[in-house]
Amino acid sequence: MIENKIKTLRKAAKVSTMRNSDRIWCVIAGNEEMVNNVAYAAIKDKNRAKILCREHITTKESFVTKKFDFILIYGDLDKIRELSWICKENGGAYIKIAPYYAINESNLLLTVGPEDSVKKFMGDCEKNRVKLSFLLEDQTTGFIETDVYLTNKLPTFIRNTIDPLFKIADVALSTVLVSTTEDYIKKIKEIAKLNKIFVIEFDKFLEED
Repeated sequence: MIENKIKTLRKAAKVSTMRNSDRIWCVIAGNEEMVNNVAYAAIKDKNRAKILCREHITTKESFVTKKFDFILIYGDLDKIRELSWICKENGGAYIKIAPYYAINESNLLLTVGPEDSVKKFMGDCEKNRVKLSFLLEDQTTGFIETDVYLTNKLPTFIRNTIDPLFKIADVALSTVLVSTTEDYIKKIKEIAKLNKIFVIEFDKFLEED
């Protein structure tokens, strides 16, 4: 109990300092090329932006492989605004996370995945009576990369005809920020795994930064 209180106080003090420095977090998701562009812009200006993590996700559903990237960045407001503009110009999704959320919301979780899967994930959480608060959301306006791995066994000329049709399939990506109580984190991760949704505990990056 005492350790938890100390941890909470340290977190509040750290976030309070960050709030005064006008720096925020931003998670950006979309296709690999777009995230590469964002990462490059952040790396070039490393004094104003720090990449906390980046993931390349591949999920398989039926005969379709869905591929997308996301990146979590911490930086000053102007730089984050620039990076989010690059994201939107290239059809990506982003969420800006102000220190307010880190101070006032407990156990923040970032979820990223295909829009239909995220909707099912949220519905399954409701069915299982998992308590969570829906805070922020954004969807890609461009579509993520998809492949049909069944076509690998087809003749080349047929595969060349079919593949492009699936690569432009309407698969949008959704990024959601939620908060919950510590008791439900494990269950939320289990439901996310079943729905092939990627989840990260935002608070852990706050502690490491």
